[in-house]
Amino acid sequence: MNIAPYLPHFRPRLLDFLGRCDSASVRADLIAGLTVAVVALPLAMAFAIASGVPPQAGIFTAIIAGLLISGLGGSRLCIGGPTGAYIVILHGIAVQYGVANLAVATFMAGIMLLLMGVFRLGQFIRFFPMPIITGFTNGIAVIILLTQLKDFFGLQVASMPDNFFAVLHLLWHEIGNLHWPTFLLALSSLVVILSWPKRFGRRLPAPFVALVGAGLVTALAHLPVATIGSKFGGIPLGLPTFTPLLFDWENFSNLLSPASKIALLGAIESLLCAVVADKATGDHHDSDQELMAQGIANLVVPLFGGIAATGAIARTATNIQNGGRTPLAGIFHALALLIVVLVAAPLASYVPLAVLAAILVATAIKMGDWDIRKAQHYPRRDTLVLATTFALTVLFDLTIAIEIGLLLAGMFFIFRIADQTVLKQLTPDYTEALIRHAIVGKVIPAHTVVYRMEGALFFGAADKLDLLLDEVADDKLVVVLQMHRVTLLDTTGLLAIEQLAVKLAARGQVLILCSVLADNAVRIAEAGLMQTLGADNIQLDLVGGLARAEAVVMSHKSSIAIKSGA
Repeated sequence: MNIAPYLPHFRPRLLDFLGRCDSASVRADLIAGLTVAVVALPLAMAFAIASGVPPQAGIFTAIIAGLLISGLGGSRLCIGGPTGAYIVILHGIAVQYGVANLAVATFMAGIMLLLMGVFRLGQFIRFFPMPIITGFTNGIAVIILLTQLKDFFGLQVASMPDNFFAVLHLLWHEIGNLHWPTFLLALSSLVVILSWPKRFGRRLPAPFVALVGAGLVTALAHLPVATIGSKFGGIPLGLPTFTPLLFDWENFSNLLSPASKIALLGAIESLLCAVVADKATGDHHDSDQELMAQGIANLVVPLFGGIAATGAIARTATNIQNGGRTPLAGIFHALALLIVVLVAAPLASYVPLAVLAAILVATAIKMGDWDIRKAQHYPRRDTLVLATTFALTVLFDLTIAIEIGLLLAGMFFIFRIADQTVLKQLTPDYTEALIRHAIVGKVIPAHTVVYRMEGALFFGAADKLDLLLDEVADDKLVVVLQMHRVTLLDTTGLLAIEQLAVKLAARGQVLILCSVLADNAVRIAEAGLMQTLGADNIQLDLVGGLARAEAVVMSHKSSIAIKSGA
């Protein structure tokens, strides 16, 4: 089998701009890239710590993934790096299987993402309805918020539980033991982030302001709060070092499910990020190329101590708002972070964990869509899908939430399509109107009934053909079924037509199909219905169907006359 036609061309968007960038474009990309780096620095550290790894893992991820995704991706302005959506999954893997196996799972996810792009699965995002995406995004936001309450309140507990109800139980019993210096620092940082004027945010992002401000206050006032230095010993100065993966073959099969979660969420978020960028710029991304770049990035990042990466919507929006023009902006952002690691890494020791918790709480607040008033404008079924996905994400698991959400959305879609499939009887008055308009040159013959099927004749609506058996009187000899408005015909629909023909034949009646669309005619022929119905009983249009019905009726009358004469 030749699979070459199904494989995409590997062509990064960066190649479309190399050699065409003038000094103004490069300058705009440089300014945008530096601004994005200022935003990315505190987020990368916060995401890493929340995922159960040292802060430098987040920065290394932002550097390496930022370079690879911008350099090899299929989107012009998407920024790659660690994101808040991954926190829940990565922290769970790190706790259950260890940090070494987290790197292995990330590597496996990279392979999956790469294969998705290679086999052109980039359009699969279309199969995720917006209520599902909104539901699990809001659910992830709630979980992120809950995981940060320990550092936000300065609670003296080893870690926050994974179970939602266990978290509530712990908070109920520990909230009275909050550490006031930590809480006040975190709260003031959160206020700064949420209230920072937008006119300043383009050049001086709120998370960076909170990070620097909290660090200065902590250092100058000698606040007794936990910092990156006190918990992690600071961030090492220098380049990330190559770290070979340690495959734990006993857990390898167990890592398939976590790796699939990383790949699935990474694919969804990266393609959503690309769509957001397209809407803001009028550009058009290559989804398969984007997935291949995401896959390569997640293959390389764990080899240098990083964590899973994907397209970051907030940083991409910052890139666009600050004048980014080409993929060079994402590359400049990564290089700027690299310079920070090589020059200013020791300063990170003064960063309090409280401010990173505040940054993540603000991220959770901003990433969710909390306007419940919108629900009144949604169909109730979509609202139910959103609410179910949200509840399952918070209470149980992201994978379960997506599976059940897709199942519900699929069922409701089937119900809607089935409701739109109707069977109408064409009356003599209707055909006379057609005659007057010169559309049909035949009247309905005696002992003949004509029906029109509209919509999709598929497994969810095939039973509607059974109505014919109940409605068609015994004195009718021919049933004509007009199908020019049948837009979909699946195997169940084909079997329903065959069974209808057989049951009518058992009653001495004939089924004639007419006006079948070309694609459906091919399926009917391939299913062997030409033999079951008879080639003469499949006509091109209603005129032919009525003519064939008249011939059947005349033949029946002739046979009766012959028998009577005999």
